[in-house]
Amino acid sequence: MGLLLVAGNCLSQTFQYDTTSARQRYAVTRLSEALKQDRSANVYTIQLITDTSAYALESFSVNNSNHSVSITGGSDRALIYGCLSVVEDLRNGIALENIQPKKEKAFLAFRAIKYDLPWDTYRHSYALSLHDTTCRDTAYWKAFLDMMAENRFNALTLWNLHPYTFLIKPKNFPEASPWNDDEMKAWQTLFHAIMRMAHERAIDTYIIPFNIFVTPEFAKAHNVAMDNLQHDYFVRGDTSAIIKQYTRECVTQMLEEYPELTGMGLTLGEGMAEMTPQQREDWMKETIIEGMRQANRKSKLIHRIPFSSTTGSLGITSIETEKLTRNAIKQEAAMGFMEMPVWADLKFNWSHAHSTTKLIKVHGGKLYDTYFKPEPEVYKVTWTARNEDFFCLRWGVPSFVREHILNNSQSWCGGYTIGSETYIPAKDYFTKDKNDLPWHYAFERQWLFYKLWGRLLYNPLQDDAIFNAEFTRRYGVQGKQLPEASSLAGSTALRIASDFDCGWDFTLYTEGMMALDAATKNVSYISVERLINQPPLDTDYVSIKDYVQQVQAGQSFDKAKTTPPQLAAMLERDCNKALQLVQNISAKNNKALMYEVADIKTWSYLGLHFAAKIKGGIALQTYRTTGDEKYKRDAVMHLQNALKHWDAIISITRPLYNDMPLVHLSQQGGKENAENFYKTFHWQMLRADVLNDVQMAENIHK
Repeated sequence: MGLLLVAGNCLSQTFQYDTTSARQRYAVTRLSEALKQDRSANVYTIQLITDTSAYALESFSVNNSNHSVSITGGSDRALIYGCLSVVEDLRNGIALENIQPKKEKAFLAFRAIKYDLPWDTYRHSYALSLHDTTCRDTAYWKAFLDMMAENRFNALTLWNLHPYTFLIKPKNFPEASPWNDDEMKAWQTLFHAIMRMAHERAIDTYIIPFNIFVTPEFAKAHNVAMDNLQHDYFVRGDTSAIIKQYTRECVTQMLEEYPELTGMGLTLGEGMAEMTPQQREDWMKETIIEGMRQANRKSKLIHRIPFSSTTGSLGITSIETEKLTRNAIKQEAAMGFMEMPVWADLKFNWSHAHSTTKLIKVHGGKLYDTYFKPEPEVYKVTWTARNEDFFCLRWGVPSFVREHILNNSQSWCGGYTIGSETYIPAKDYFTKDKNDLPWHYAFERQWLFYKLWGRLLYNPLQDDAIFNAEFTRRYGVQGKQLPEASSLAGSTALRIASDFDCGWDFTLYTEGMMALDAATKNVSYISVERLINQPPLDTDYVSIKDYVQQVQAGQSFDKAKTTPPQLAAMLERDCNKALQLVQNISAKNNKALMYEVADIKTWSYLGLHFAAKIKGGIALQTYRTTGDEKYKRDAVMHLQNALKHWDAIISITRPLYNDMPLVHLSQQGGKENAENFYKTFHWQMLRADVLNDVQMAENIHK
């Protein structure tokens, strides 16, 4: 155990720890930086102790007595969490001498972030490519990885269509590289830095390619995959022998050149059209799995559960495909070159996990019980909780995240992956006036989102005190009202997504009150007509159309169901209370607080807008079935109120937020289609659509 003497402002502390461990050095550095602000007068000895016999891998304790703080854990990762726990206390104004004993352990083993890189992106959009410069900066990655460690995320998954040539120059296929020597060196320097910093923070890293893709340079050199030089994602799979060899060798070389890279992920969908589930699985075995086997070290695997049981890229789920996949994972694990367990990943409620905590569907449809009956021995199921619903507005509902985790963490569950495919949390392209702001990067705006998911995945029984304390630390006395207001207002997002059935990414964009129109294939404002006819995602919700039909038929409702009037009442209750909680907060001298309050107000008015639309939809549908003019007048009144609430949203957000590039609006676009490639969003742009609801109701005839 090495010794290090660190001097603080009013004291000196002696740290005792393993100086040969990069992770313990990181933990001590973070703690010593925080201690510079401590005003204690006592001299302290701070010990970092590894005890694998008494502590689980990610569990730790903090004890404080006789001017000595001991942080004990089952691994270096646990010691980092223990040190950062003390850092959190210090930041919250607790002096070192007053640090209370504590003991914590991990609830779920896999706590990951899904991060789509801005290079060779899954979709082609300026909303993604605009992050290029930020994501090439190692200072950004240091900040992001620090945030992950503080929130106890322990895995970073990096995605793009064809990642290999950003990390290596293939030895046997140098013609595949699009870079000159200087460019290649710059890419490798960046990725080595990311892997090294992640390793120091005890964060596992995974590279996850989509399939099947090669570089345009490789395609042209070997006359293969010539029908997909632009890298569209739903295309025929080219299974040429040379592509198999190239992919396999890329995997092996990458794992050997990046010893700090934890492992690989695989997906069985994109770039694999016209292939059966068995053919897709066979291709993976011959390429990624075999490439992992040939590497001179062990690595870990994330095996995405296939979402198509057909030869189409957007097929449906089936029991047969589940059986095939389970057997394939078992065979892969038996080969002996992978660290266990394999993470078998599924999308919770497809691309919209921020809806209901009940599992309604996965990507492709229904989930059967094949993956967990009988309970697996070599893999754990993990949930991807995709967020394609709010990028601009801050969000945080602790009770929802806690319930989500506790309801869906059976013994066969290994953890969660949190993130988006249409949003990269790097450059802040939202904020108009960036002067005097405490944040620099986009993820820092959504600090509560990451803190909630990370800390509750580590310990879902953690109460809200740590989140409340963070609000107070950031905003003082005025911050005490914000946790409740944020939670009440944030429920708007969950209720919209629960009430409006959705699937893949563009089928819903909650904060914009937008959804995919199947007829036009465009993402547009959810009109009152669509709201009336769209079935809910949550099976406990009743649609407007069904509600009116049952009322007219004199039928009663199951007490467990949420009817449209009840939903509207819940929205009004919570959103009005949220507005009351923040109405007297003065943020004139604190821009960060101003944005927090503005977002709470925006969610609240969006909830009131949604409630008024529900009421308008009920009245409109009732008028159609009865012909009673009273209901037509009611519909107009409620939709006029919805417009007023929308105008309130515009008045709040227009001075604060830019017109925002949005992938949802450019799904048909690419650089060759600049109109879509650069499409933007702001609530003001939809006002005419909101007004159209009012005008339609005024002019409707039975």
